[in-house]
Amino acid sequence: MKIPTPVKSTAASFATTTMQPKLTSYPRLSSTTRGSYWPQGTRGGRVVVFQREQESKNQPHRRGEYNVYSTFQSHEPEFDYLKSLEIEEKINKIRWLPQQNAAYFLLSTNDKTVKLWKITERDRDRRDTTSRMMTAESETQPPSQRYGVPVLQPMDLMVEAVPRRVFSNAHTYHINSISVNSDYETYMSTDDLRINLWNLEITNRSFNIVDIKPANMEELTEVITAAEFHPNHCNTFVYSSSKGSIRLCDMRASALCDNHSK
Repeated sequence: MKIPTPVKSTAASFATTTMQPKLTSYPRLSSTTRGSYWPQGTRGGRVVVFQREQESKNQPHRRGEYNVYSTFQSHEPEFDYLKSLEIEEKINKIRWLPQQNAAYFLLSTNDKTVKLWKITERDRDRRDTTSRMMTAESETQPPSQRYGVPVLQPMDLMVEAVPRRVFSNAHTYHINSISVNSDYETYMSTDDLRINLWNLEITNRSFNIVDIKPANMEELTEVITAAEFHPNHCNTFVYSSSKGSIRLCDMRASALCDNHSK
């Protein structure tokens, strides 16, 4: 799996482009300690993160307005040669991870692959001043003047998105939802017939916790449409089906939660 290179962007540079992406994913508004950020996915595989404008008495008409904070290419079109199937790059779902430091982390997925992204800000650039010629006079100078000290100089705010993990090759059918667990260590990805549990640190292994695929596909009567973890209890989750039913499952009762809790 080819991992995209880090993408750097600024709000000013994005605003001047003529590209108008078609937004397809609408996750709930996620608030952070630095304000409100709203991620959107496009059919072209890009993630656009909007930032809410701070309230200003001088410009009351801009209150509640969202401007582009960052944009980056999350997924590229791929081709499954074993199944002769083209995998589209369009983003199906985006989920924030809890903020632990100055950086932001989010999960994005297309039909087959989930990626973990780290978004950071940088408004200062390091300048190294150590490239000086050693002379007889420089040896008598203090060490700070003799060798030079790296300094940080202000620069335009730059937002950088870096891929940290790629979770792939675990779903036969199209992924329709992802959900981050309240333990902040695991998440689950859901396709039409199965739900897989992942550890955020492990990319090559997942655990199947729901499987409704019948032995004979002609007997298939429903598919999974979405799944979500409980906001507080890490062992509990729900999933919905095309029949309009919602099932509550407890991972403490069974490793494979095909039967709902009673």
